[in-house]
Amino acid sequence: MKVLLIGNGGREHAIAWKLAASPRTTALYVAPGNPGTAQYAENLPLDVTDFDGIEKFVKRAAIDLVVIGPEDPLAAGLADRLLAAGAGGAGGVKVFGPSKAAAQIEADKWFAKEIMRHQSIPTAEARSFVDVAAADEYVRVRDEPCVIKAAGLAKGKGVTVCHRTSDALDTLDRIMRKKEFGAAGGRVVIEELLHGPECSILAFVDRRNIYVMESAQDHKPVDDGDTGPMTGGMGAYSPTSIVTDKLLAQIEREVLVPAVDGLLREGIEYKGVLYAGLMLTANGPKVLEFNCRFGDPETQPLMMRLKTDLLEIMLAVAEGRLDEIELKWDERPALCVVATSKGYPGKYAHGLPITGLAAADGMPDVKVFHSGTRFDASQIVTHGGRVLSVTALGDTINDARKRAYAALDLLHFEGMHYRRDIGYQAIRS
Repeated sequence: MKVLLIGNGGREHAIAWKLAASPRTTALYVAPGNPGTAQYAENLPLDVTDFDGIEKFVKRAAIDLVVIGPEDPLAAGLADRLLAAGAGGAGGVKVFGPSKAAAQIEADKWFAKEIMRHQSIPTAEARSFVDVAAADEYVRVRDEPCVIKAAGLAKGKGVTVCHRTSDALDTLDRIMRKKEFGAAGGRVVIEELLHGPECSILAFVDRRNIYVMESAQDHKPVDDGDTGPMTGGMGAYSPTSIVTDKLLAQIEREVLVPAVDGLLREGIEYKGVLYAGLMLTANGPKVLEFNCRFGDPETQPLMMRLKTDLLEIMLAVAEGRLDEIELKWDERPALCVVATSKGYPGKYAHGLPITGLAAADGMPDVKVFHSGTRFDASQIVTHGGRVLSVTALGDTINDARKRAYAALDLLHFEGMHYRRDIGYQAIRS
């Protein structure tokens, strides 16, 4: 099969690595890709929002399957465009990724809240505002800790935990008046602040069937001890001991099934990956967010552990026969540490040379996934806030952690920053 993967981050590098391992993959292309994906595929100079260029390539190359990684092209309707065009090989192209309507579950946080309310899915109490003065008044009157979210897509950075009313007012000013996240902040969602450990539960969905993956846990704040600004993710590990089989069954029953059913009630069929970010409160699991795609960096440890052919899984999802697939996992845990540019999630420099890639990637049971890199003449340089996702397998979480950090010791670029406590909760427990 000829496969086209859309995206250029660490998630896409991990997916490309897994797709390339399938005996059924005869040609693999990534648009636009990065130096990491170039190890397994042909990178294409196409932006993820260049729908015309993508459609033309799919037709010209007779692509059989398109896998859409990031949320932006999903929210803009790339899956719909390709399916409607009937592009690709014999019988038309197959697409792994939800429609524009289904992607609203991530692209519009208030839409997601409404689905949860209608389906009685446990989540934080929330209000939505498009008028900044009304939002200001609400947080003043409420005068309690809260979480403020830009309702649209903000690259994982549109969430702020506000412990004081003054923090909330400042956040509203940044999002709604100063438009820090552009159109994504035209509406904000203000939620009660929940307490408890977090987990990430991802599932393959083919409209009729839901197949839950192994659990994972993400680390969002930029600095050790879960301090500092929120980011797109500083590291993750899988599985997490806080999610038992009983709890996973409860999450499937009370969160994933009603979410997919709620979309169907709206006339929306979901095909792809559904991601639920949850907080395990004293009153049970509650949904913090839904994503319409693989999480990043959760994908990296999940792909390290996945033993089933990823291409076969994605085809089954696209063709509505997920019930024919059995997911098999490496029993060993995997842990991922993200190395970022100095200043991330704020301003940061580009084009800094990276050394040690071959040595780190050559370690046993270690993969260095490229998140924000590019070629510059004969060398690989930084090209993003999150630069590398160093991922390792180990007999225990602590073993995987030691291996990942040993690989990081071999890597260098000016100002390289990473958390030194990824997986600390699992190791402490």
